[in-house]
Parts: sequence; structure tokens; C-alpha cells
Amino acid sequence: MFEGKTVAVIVPCYNEEKQVGRVLETMPDFVDCIIVVDDGSTDGTVEVVRQHIASEGDNPRTILIQHEKNRGPGAAIYTGYMESLRQGMEITATMDGDGQMDPKHLRLLVGPVAEGKADYAKANRLYYRKAWDIIPRHRYLGNAFLSMLTKIVSGYWHVADSQAGFTAISRRALSIVDLKGLDRRYSYTNDMLVRLNVYDFRVIDVPIRPRYNVGERSKMRLWKVIPTMSWLIFKRFCWRMWRKYVIHDFHPLVLFYAAGMLLGLISIGLFIRLIWKWITIGLVMPVNALAWGFCTISSLQLCLFAMWFDMEMNRELHGTAIHDHEERV
Repeated sequence: MFEGKTVAVIVPCYNEEKQVGRVLETMPDFVDCIIVVDDGSTDGTVEVVRQHIASEGDNPRTILIQHEKNRGPGAAIYTGYMESLRQGMEITATMDGDGQMDPKHLRLLVGPVAEGKADYAKANRLYYRKAWDIIPRHRYLGNAFLSMLTKIVSGYWHVADSQAGFTAISRRALSIVDLKGLDRRYSYTNDMLVRLNVYDFRVIDVPIRPRYNVGERSKMRLWKVIPTMSWLIFKRFCWRMWRKYVIHDFHPLVLFYAAGMLLGLISIGLFIRLIWKWITIGLVMPVNALAWGFCTISSLQLCLFAMWFDMEMNRELHGTAIHDHEERV
């Protein structure tokens, strides 16, 4: 237990036979239940986990759940969340089985949730001052791009490193949030933030030192993931606007966003028309250029006003950020 609260840790695995054993062996003593979800591994991951369970004696704290086929990391997390709720755990953390997340940092995430300072705590590797030197460049830039999109989509403007799977959540939040629709692939971290925001849960970023080159093998291919993830993020944005600012409580910012997007589409059409006229007749009519400029500027202004309103509406949904990670991590 941690501060009098029971703690479960979900460890999703897919072909992690070389890393998962070390993760399980170094799990802190305050963890009451370790839920390993094997997502259809084809190597020796399951055998390694079973050996660890056998080494724990008559009352093992590790539970192994197997998916018959690979469903995706989000599906593994969903299975783990359901098991944690069934076990009655008060705090549920998630930690990948590839060794990139140091178990000794787990208390930094569990702490704010146990103390009631946040409903959901997540690691932020981008806050670390040497992150640019540690994280591979393409991953840093891809993460930064997706984090910027997630700020707009989720309403948590203070949150970065949206792809971090090192998290902790309270039982209350886990019980209220609709998990059935949670994305089953790599967008589950972004999707989770959107769902938390709809119910006004407090989210806090916890700076953690990045860990790479520990034998991990990333299954994510950014060039494949970013286009599909961006589309999903856009759909979740529309869903959040509808649920939070129309169904739950009306706010005019949704009208600002709608008008801004409509004018944005019109400005794109006008720009294409301008280029076409310039190519075909070599002349651009001033009135057409003026209409394009008006639509473009108005679209930007409306969207920026909507973002500002959204920031104000969600200002109270984050705790005090932890900045003393140099001493604590």
C-alpha cells in the first residue's frame, strides 16, 4: 500500500522476454498487485512471467492475463484496467514491459494521486533538461508534434509528452470514464486524456528522466502511426466539443471553433481558385484576393478565441507541476 491506498500496476507486454523479468523483479514493495497483460506474444514472454509468479511463493502478487492474439497496446491497458477494478485497487498505474520505465520512479506518479492532488498523473520525459540529447531525434520531434495536437484536442494545455505510457489513475476516475471506447492501438494515451477532460478530472505532469538503449525494441512506426493518430485525435476533438460544451454544459466556444473551421475550409477553396486563375489567365482579381485574406484572418481569429476560452475553462484541471526532478529522480 501507498499512503494507505492499495496500488496495482499494469504491465502490458508484447514480445518482451528479455526485459519483462527485470521490470517485475524491481517493482516497489508498496505495489499490492502486478497485472501482466500478454498481448499475444510469440516469444518466451509468458514463460518468463510464469517463472516470476512461481518465485513469489504461495501468495503471488502478480497476475498473468493472456490475449490469444495481438490486439494492440490500448487493448492490453483496457484489459488491465478492468482487472484492477475487479480487484478493488484504489490506484492503478501503467508501466510498459520493455524496461524504459524505471520502477523506482513509480512513487512520483502514485504520490499525487494518493494525496488527492490529481486524479491522473503521467510521466513527462520532455520536461527533463537533457531530453533532447537522450531521446532519439525523430521520436522527440514526433512526440512534440503529437503533444501539441493533444493539448488542443484534450483541453489539458499544460500537458506534454502525450505518448507517455507511464501513468497512475484513481479508482474514482477509472470508474467514471468510459473505457469501452478507448482506442485499442497507440492513441490510447491521447484518447484517455480527452475522456478525462470531459468529466473534469485533474491531470498532472510528472517530469521523469527518459530511458533509452536498455534493450527495448519499439513497435511504433511514426511514419505509419502519425497520420492515423492525427485523424483519430481530430475525431476525439469533435467528440469532446459535443459532449463537454453542448451536452454537459453549453459554451459559445464551440460556435467559435465551428465558424473558424468553416471559414478555414472556404479560405482553402478560395486560395486554390486564386492559384488556378493565376495559372490559366495570369491575373488575380483583387476582390478574390481580398475575400481569401478576410476568410483566412477571420478563421485564425475565431480559432484562437476558441482556444483561449478552452484554456480558461480548463485552468483548474491541473495540479501543481513537479519541477524538482533533479533531486527526486
